[in-house]
Formats: sequence, structure tokens, C-alpha cells
Amino acid sequence: MPLAPTPTFYAANCNPAFLFPTCANLHGNLGRNTLIGPGVSKLDFSVFKNNPVKRISESFNVQFRAEVFNVLNHTNFSSPTDNLNVFDQHGQPVDSAGLITSTQTSSRQIQFALKLIW
Repeated sequence: MPLAPTPTFYAANCNPAFLFPTCANLHGNLGRNTLIGPGVSKLDFSVFKNNPVKRISESFNVQFRAEVFNVLNHTNFSSPTDNLNVFDQHGQPVDSAGLITSTQTSSRQIQFALKLIW
């Protein structure tokens, strides 16, 4: 918790709900957007084969598709915005503050499809 340097500063700038020298409503001097969360890296891949079927029609086509999402199976962590409370109501630090607890994208997924085009 931030502390007030003097009683005069506390009286002028701090929330009186907390006892001197605790000044819970003070914000730090770190600039905006100076912390950068984990990046996102995702590579998708698709391959397909066209098989024209002339017996049915000139334009009839059977297409076999294979699609792979997140080919490299790279883990993309989400930002720690779920755990923003740093202190509880009594001023004690919260153990889970700022922890990354989930991922932003899914793991590798593969799908096969058969597409009829006419």
C-alpha cells in the first residue's frame, strides 16, 4: 500500500477511510501502456483437392479439404485481467493478483471435410 510522506500530505490527498500513513487511493507514476502482455502467435493451414465428376454434370465437383488450426500448437496466454485486485478490503495482499490463469486461443485442431460443389 502506498504511504503518505507527511500528515499534511495525508490530509490533502488521501482517503480518510485508512489510517495515517496508509494512502490507498494514491496511484503510481508509471505511464500508460508501459506494460505489455503476452503476444499472440497462431498459424493456420489448409489444403484441398478438387475432384470433378463429369458423369453427374460438367460443373459438379467433389472437394476434399483438410484444415489445421494452430499448426505449431503454440500456447497463447491471456492477459492477467481476471485477477486485478491486488489488496483485499483489509489491506492485505491477495495471493492470486496478476496471475495468468487461462489461454487466449485453443490448442491444435484438425478437421476434414467433403464439399460438394455444383
